[in-house]
Amino acid sequence: MLGGRLGDVAGHRRVLLAGLAVFGAASLAGGLAQTPGELITARAAQGVGAAVLAPIAFSLITLHIPAGPQRARALGLWGAAAALGGAVGVLVGGMLTESAGWRAVLFVNVPVVAFTLVATANRIPADRRVIRAAVARLDLAGAVLATAATSVFVLGIVRTQSHPWSSAMTLSTLATAGVLLAVFVMVESRSARPLLRMGLLAQRTVATANLFVLLLFAGQAAAFYFVSLYLQQVLGYSPTATGVAFVPFALGAVLGSGVAARTVNRFGLRALLSAGGLTAAAGFGWFAVTLTADGNFLTSVLGPSLLTSSGIGLCVVPVGTAATIGVAPAEVGMASSLITGSRQIGSAVGLAALAATAITVTEHHDGAPDTALAAGYAAAVGVSGAMLALAAFLALLLIPARQPVQVARPEPAPAAPVPVGGEQRD
Repeated sequence: MLGGRLGDVAGHRRVLLAGLAVFGAASLAGGLAQTPGELITARAAQGVGAAVLAPIAFSLITLHIPAGPQRARALGLWGAAAALGGAVGVLVGGMLTESAGWRAVLFVNVPVVAFTLVATANRIPADRRVIRAAVARLDLAGAVLATAATSVFVLGIVRTQSHPWSSAMTLSTLATAGVLLAVFVMVESRSARPLLRMGLLAQRTVATANLFVLLLFAGQAAAFYFVSLYLQQVLGYSPTATGVAFVPFALGAVLGSGVAARTVNRFGLRALLSAGGLTAAAGFGWFAVTLTADGNFLTSVLGPSLLTSSGIGLCVVPVGTAATIGVAPAEVGMASSLITGSRQIGSAVGLAALAATAITVTEHHDGAPDTALAAGYAAAVGVSGAMLALAAFLALLLIPARQPVQVARPEPAPAAPVPVGGEQRD
């Protein structure tokens, strides 16, 4: 959230370049790490860089591409890139790990970051804001409280595998997270320049979009995690073969994103979010039925992967649009960081809770080890389907049938034009 807000007050191009530099340097440091402490520190620094990159990149789409078909296409490409990135990461990560070792997974980021730094510097208009004045406007207290509240909450959920929900440890941890969240809300309500203006959540479409994303990415994280474990631990796939098996998931998401980009202005946000959520829920239900010890790739993985990912892809464009509708240009980074935070929290909390579900089912299963593992994975993915069905219902209930789209316009900034084929492009 601090990264997104920093873009609003210090300039999106400047902050994007800084986030890329931090991510690239941290990747290099992680690849060169000689101790576990060095590796963990590098990974934490990668997280800081990524936390800046995600909301800033989304903000740039909202600010610099007009609402309507152009922005829908851009969000469709955004969703397709995310899907391809996830699948390629699994595939290339497995190949690099098997052929060159784990360090290569970190080193490969460096040339990608270098290319993106050059592209960003040449293509995005320069910022006019003054850094010193911008830093003075940052809500650092809100950033600390938001980070502490979400971290303690996720910690409490993760530890339910070793401390039951009714234990004093779990209850006290979750209560602490609740207190921190309440203090955060109080501080933000009284701040002149809040990290998160509470009125933003009073906008029904924005609030619903964030709730939808929480449920969506809780389910998607489960799909990647539990299906990956099923392929390797039950069907006996290698890491590389597992990566190849996830390619259809990416293709389905690309297909769904493309359809959404072409139809969102015709059918509206509510229709696509409901249809996408129900389609993904049906795919998760298919997974839950077919993830068995005697399953196979075609019926247990390929079919449900295509259905689930197509549904998720349908949701990317409308949920990104809904999350920023009616948001003033000066708060686009705030709205983008909110939707990015919802995505991360949904993934972390959903995966932790569903992992506890899978472990419980596996431990109480009377069958053979493979059968018990498959039953646990199937149960967790089945709960994911229920989450997506709930998300579809909330979209149908809370988002207006024809949501008007307001165009957020960026502040004028002097660009450094780069001649391309006789034209001038920012």
